[in-house]
Amino acid sequence: MPAVLRAFRYVFLGLLGLVLVTVAFANRAPVTVQLLPDDLAVLLGFQRVASLPLFLVILAGIVAGLLIGFVWEWLRESRHRSAADQRRREVARLEREVGRLREAADEPKDEILALLEKGTGTR
Repeated sequence: MPAVLRAFRYVFLGLLGLVLVTVAFANRAPVTVQLLPDDLAVLLGFQRVASLPLFLVILAGIVAGLLIGFVWEWLRESRHRSAADQRRREVARLEREVGRLREAADEPKDEILALLEKGTGTR
């Protein structure tokens, strides 16, 4: 079954690459991309303009959207990660306590019994 899934993944990635190359060839015309609107640029005295192929603008928009989504989701899940870390620390503390209690339970309560147990263990 994993071989079928691997083959499906390669076919999917190949088709995705073909679609991206097709979109790139179909949208090679240059477009002007401005950092600020004209009125705001005049007010600030600052403007950056670039002439890029349209497919680069499209792909950059997709990548920017993905990055914004990843960061947004990472920030949204921060309290879940915090709660998981707190539970992990609590589990570790409880495991240490259980180990300490087991060691205490294994120790003999009486010195005479301890000597007898030592004596029977060596024979």
